[in-house]
Amino acid sequence: MKNKYESPLNLRYASDEMSYLFSPDYKFSTWRKLWIALAESEKELGLDITDEQIAQMKEHIYDINYDVAEAREKEVRHDVMSHVYAFGVQAPLAKPIIHLGATSCYVGDNTDIIIMTEAMKLVKKRLVNVINELSKFAMEYKDMPTLGFTHFQAAQTTTVGKRATLWLQDLLMDLEDLDYQLSKAKLLGSKGTTGTQASFLELFEGDHEKCRELDRKITEKMGFNDYFKVSGQTYPRKLDSQVLNVLSSIAQSAYKFSNDIRLLQHLKEIEEPFEKNQIGSSAMAYKRNPMRCERIGSLSRYVIADSINPAVTASTQWFERTLDDSANKRISVPEAFLCIDAVLILYRNVVDGLVVYPKVINQHLMNELPFMATENIMMDAVKKGGDRQELHERIRQHSMEAGKQVKMEGKKNDLLERIAADSMFGLTIEELNAIMEPKNFVGRAPEQTKEFVEGYVMPVLEANKDLISDTAEGIRV
Repeated sequence: MKNKYESPLNLRYASDEMSYLFSPDYKFSTWRKLWIALAESEKELGLDITDEQIAQMKEHIYDINYDVAEAREKEVRHDVMSHVYAFGVQAPLAKPIIHLGATSCYVGDNTDIIIMTEAMKLVKKRLVNVINELSKFAMEYKDMPTLGFTHFQAAQTTTVGKRATLWLQDLLMDLEDLDYQLSKAKLLGSKGTTGTQASFLELFEGDHEKCRELDRKITEKMGFNDYFKVSGQTYPRKLDSQVLNVLSSIAQSAYKFSNDIRLLQHLKEIEEPFEKNQIGSSAMAYKRNPMRCERIGSLSRYVIADSINPAVTASTQWFERTLDDSANKRISVPEAFLCIDAVLILYRNVVDGLVVYPKVINQHLMNELPFMATENIMMDAVKKGGDRQELHERIRQHSMEAGKQVKMEGKKNDLLERIAADSMFGLTIEELNAIMEPKNFVGRAPEQTKEFVEGYVMPVLEANKDLISDTAEGIRV
């Protein structure tokens, strides 16, 4: 059917792996696992629940009877109770004890946390692989001089690899934030309608320790190490805001990289990959548009804007629980993850196929290098007996005239020829050309690149080597 809206995130951009985490199958099978964990824990703490009831529930974790749940929801207008009913149809022995003592957020919120945690792990895998590829690029081009830019105006010389370390450093900062967020992942647990565990205290006949133990057991069974010690009915919505802030930060880093590559592609110095049969423009057949980097920017912009949604939601929740979060969460959180998944797949794809044009890079550098070399030229002229102050004024005049010739008349930069012809400097054109060796103007850029990659990036990659894959996820379109 093509008569309904279909999300481009699923159809064009995000991976099947990320899409699955936010699928109905993953969501509702996790609900059922949580109901089983609840029943097992309650049984272990003395409630009258049988092994047969639990076994029957376990038989139907994945064969979810959606038709029954959907029909029931039309009647009762409650998604959780509809699935409680549908699960009971398949596991009739367990029907009396499914969801015992729990409120809707027991399955809804704990599942949301589980999904976000697994999604963050996938984001981390993508991020580590981008860092790995970008570090190879940085080291390969650590010695290649290139024109630096401040304000997108020609500035001192750097190297292609050194510039890549700026992109790398942003990603390392993002990885630190992501690791921190993962390190403090915790479930809601089983808190009841206002977070007081009143229903469970009733079930356990006033035994507070069993209520605490119930939280611990469910947390352990679901693979977590911790749970929120206090809550309202829901986990703090601030968690969603914190998670999407991390995704926004990654998007900011990717956006910056994509903009830099787009500018470099305009300069014809570095290009993103362009496939043999790829069409750059429907009208201008010669075009090689930076489509992938533009898409990175486009999707990153969405993530950055989307991060305001959970921030507003967290700040507008009333007391122990309101429901104005639900519809927003169903859209904003999944879409942020699906977007950043696509962004990182594109980022790796671009880095893996970057095309560098050394001759163009050198040509642009040499066009500007005479201006940057004026300090060195002045020092050499002083060594030959010149007056520093007089030389400074003369070189300023020559620079202005050479710049005017370039800008007004479209001619080459003839600053060196002007200086060679000026007896005040006492330098030949051969001596001046010798000064123009680009590697003499890159400062510590090659060493900085090597030190940064080997000293900071490689230890991170070594610590996450299990996440590194030689095979990149392909972009879908």
